[in-house]
Amino acid sequence: MRVVSLVPSLTEAVAVTVPGVLVGATDWCSHPVDLDVTRVGGTKNPDVPGIVALAPDLVIANEEENRAPDLAELRAAGIEVLLTEVRTLDQAFRELRRVLAACGAGRPRWLEEAEAAWWDPPCPSVRLRAAVPIWRRPWMVLGRDTFAGDLLVRMGVDNAYAAHAERYPRVPVEELRAADLDLVVLPDEPYRFTRDDGPEAFSTRTPVALVSGRHLTWYGPSLVEAPAVLSAALRAACR
Repeated sequence: MRVVSLVPSLTEAVAVTVPGVLVGATDWCSHPVDLDVTRVGGTKNPDVPGIVALAPDLVIANEEENRAPDLAELRAAGIEVLLTEVRTLDQAFRELRRVLAACGAGRPRWLEEAEAAWWDPPCPSVRLRAAVPIWRRPWMVLGRDTFAGDLLVRMGVDNAYAAHAERYPRVPVEELRAADLDLVVLPDEPYRFTRDDGPEAFSTRTPVALVSGRHLTWYGPSLVEAPAVLSAALRAACR
């Protein structure tokens, strides 16, 4: 079977579960680190003719990460496209099972371990109200119905913008500073927040947790260690 993945999370899931079936992946598909396949551009600007030339049996896509016109062009070329939707952890597990089955795989051990890890994830002693910026210039945060937001809720962190009309609203940093937050969560992707780029925008009275974006936003093998990794980052911020 020949598979092209346009979703970094799912690229990793397929690569570690069914080695050899992937023939193409995006430039953003960084895991596994030794992945050796043809690169087909970005998630938002894939090389459609290049994908067609690879003659895949299946292209794996996501309704949020990939553009409908690109997927329509692939279908028009006679290529099967499996379109996923992931806005909650439960949905992620369902879609992972569906994708892996479409690639000829059964239920891998890492998926069982991920489900077990998230059965009762570690949480702070009291619930925290947080904002989760994902970009600056302009500042943008997690809003409603996001996978990362669902993970944080399960870990005792409530998104202050979960009821916003938009999924990724633009919020001026002045509003974030005035939002009476218990915590600010800064992932290192899609914007690469670091100790020197991000925390300085907020009051020293507001704890800032620098977290791994892969563990917060990817749905794949990283889910196995995500509860422990995220919990450690949250604890370090709230000491």
